[in-house]
Amino acid sequence: MIAFVRGRLISSGDDGVVVEVGGVGLRVRVPDTVLHDLPRPGQVVELHTHMNVRENDISLYGFSSVEELELFRVLLGVTGVGPRTALATLSAFSPEALRSVIASGNAAALARTPGIGRRTAERLLLDLKDRLGPFETTVSAGPLATPEDSEVVSALTSLGYSQAEAQAAIAGIPEGVEGLDNRILHALRNLGGR
Repeated sequence: MIAFVRGRLISSGDDGVVVEVGGVGLRVRVPDTVLHDLPRPGQVVELHTHMNVRENDISLYGFSSVEELELFRVLLGVTGVGPRTALATLSAFSPEALRSVIASGNAAALARTPGIGRRTAERLLLDLKDRLGPFETTVSAGPLATPEDSEVVSALTSLGYSQAEAQAAIAGIPEGVEGLDNRILHALRNLGGR
């Protein structure tokens, strides 16, 4: 099994990245969060990987942190969730946001992920609540103050902002701002001031 890949980034696109390792170009599928935080082509990149072997396909999936990799593997353990759906889930939610969504039982947020319907979302909630353990929110976890915040992060990252930028923008939303549209608007204002 390939535990990680470190090499020169050759290219990136919707289907993943190509990393040159020892003269061989490896195609690695990555979540959108990794795509947004990649260095320029030609620079060194390191990804923690999971190799998925099926009868007619061998694929590598890469993540910027061990926590993302472990969440990917936990998602694969849920009946009806394959690698593409698990990857889409990690593209839509940061590890913290996913834990928050699971802890709050927000099936609607999960169901908006491509490849996850209402039934699969409910199965994910049931299966993952015990596997992920309790999610503790602290004062420093302000970016996840409301259940809608994972959706705000998803909206901001789809616009090209990094996870860190999105979560910092959420942290700057004043208390009392409610509603998804209002929270996205305030987060965008916070990002516009940079």
